[in-house]
Amino acid sequence: MSADQPAPPISAGVPAIKPAGLFRRLGAALYDGLLLIALMMIVTACLLPLTHGEAITVQAFGMWAHAYQLLLLLVIFGFFGFFWTRKGQTLGMAAWRLHLERDSGGPVTWGDTAKRLLAACLSWAIAMLGYLWVLVDRDKRTWHDRLTRTRVVVLPKKKL
Repeated sequence: MSADQPAPPISAGVPAIKPAGLFRRLGAALYDGLLLIALMMIVTACLLPLTHGEAITVQAFGMWAHAYQLLLLLVIFGFFGFFWTRKGQTLGMAAWRLHLERDSGGPVTWGDTAKRLLAACLSWAIAMLGYLWVLVDRDKRTWHDRLTRTRVVVLPKKKL
């Protein structure tokens, strides 16, 4: 394989690799959501000495509250970007044996991460229809899978 060729997808050569269904995806999302909440609480706790223990609101801190919100968005982006660009799976995805890969076979990039998170917000915002789409899609893909040309697959169980 030359340097300009994308790496084969992790699912290449694995017999009967199957796309991830809704409940497995939601299970992984729940795990990751709990981890993200904990991470955002740690970031917030680090800022509390600067606010003298006061909540960071627009009324109390004006534009600094928007900077704080941006910081939390960067934490979310960093969390997913860190895991997706390295191993193609977050900790929640690893627990549910899920793997995110590009349709082209290459690893997910930081740009893919940004697009996927924005598309996932769209999937979530419209009554979760983008997520529920996996139930009717022939390839079991969500809207954000389709929009970003990525897919989530179930990895086979490791043999002991």
